[in-house]
Amino acid sequence: MALCFDGELLASNYDLVPEHELLSESEAKKISKKFNTPLERFPKILESDPQAVKIKAAAGQLIAVHRNDGGKKYIAYRYVVKG
Repeated sequence: MALCFDGELLASNYDLVPEHELLSESEAKKISKKFNTPLERFPKILESDPQAVKIKAAAGQLIAVHRNDGGKKYIAYRYVVKG
């Protein structure tokens, strides 16, 4: 099932779309410290991205993307920017 957002298809329930999780401010700070990298240096995701919209992410927040590639699980992080 797909959701409609402003007339566009919002891919949300497809197996190919990994789970996106909005992290709290304290969780984001822990991740930033763990990787010794400022949040602004993480890969970016637009706040208008369908998955960012779905989890109500705002610019300045960090998203954890839970991936499962061929049985190998890992987490990628994306910093939300305006756009």
